[in-house]
Amino acid sequence: MTARTSYIGRFAPSPTGPLHIGSLVAAMASYLDAKAHHGQWLVRIEDVDVGRNVAGADQHILASLQRCGMHWDGDVTWQTQRYPLYQQAIGQLGDLVYPCGCSRREIADSQLNLTGQQAQALIYPGICRDGLAPGKVGRALRLKVPQTPHCVLSFEDRWAGHYSQDLTAEVGDFVLHRADGYWAYQLAVVVDDGAQGITDIVRGADLLDSTPRQLYLQHVLGLPQPTYLHVPVVVNEVGEKLSKQTGAQAFDTGADPQVLLRDAILPAARFLGLDIQAETIDAFWRDATPAWAQLLQTLPRQP
Repeated sequence: MTARTSYIGRFAPSPTGPLHIGSLVAAMASYLDAKAHHGQWLVRIEDVDVGRNVAGADQHILASLQRCGMHWDGDVTWQTQRYPLYQQAIGQLGDLVYPCGCSRREIADSQLNLTGQQAQALIYPGICRDGLAPGKVGRALRLKVPQTPHCVLSFEDRWAGHYSQDLTAEVGDFVLHRADGYWAYQLAVVVDDGAQGITDIVRGADLLDSTPRQLYLQHVLGLPQPTYLHVPVVVNEVGEKLSKQTGAQAFDTGADPQVLLRDAILPAARFLGLDIQAETIDAFWRDATPAWAQLLQTLPRQP
């Protein structure tokens, strides 16, 4: 694989609990991609959703990454330390941002007559786009999405191939600052990736449909567009994405490195399609990096 010295990747977990095997798959893929490209690998704690954070989870996450042999470049960053950057972005967006006083119930009620795909998603119908109704108070900040013509955004995912979304019809004006006072993920992740110079994003396929919103934000903020690679997500026995909400257990129980390798690292690699036979964690990474580079050649889209 040709080295790209400008490569900067990242792993950005939320500190809502310890990492589970699904998180390890995403971390491993992003780490291997950075190493295969001889690039940098940053770690950012995405703690912007303060109400869901678990005390001490960030330190547990960092310790687990180190125990697995994944060592980041530079300093770890926390989103809760970066609020001025998000506020600056809101100012830069100017008239594209407007206050919204709608509750989720009101948005849902406005869609009672919709059918098909639109009825399955909570698409904002633009109720407050031209100003708040008398007596309504702005609860959130939304970003205007072009209406005519529709804003259709496409990109080539390095794993999944071509992906396209009609942002106007499938999402609508989306939230940048939430009614509960927290910054929205979509704004924070775009601003942080831009500020940190992220060139390549490797993450789970559950975030694939968020990417067009982020592409649009990158465009209106004048930020460069990274390349994307969305790996399949691990699911439980009933087909739900493995997550803390679905009862996923921590993969790092403090067991010795051999157990960590056998019960977590090697299974995560196999999920990604890497058949690595290694007896130590260091040996695993020596073999896994070229194996990842070889796997990439079989994917549908490579730049």
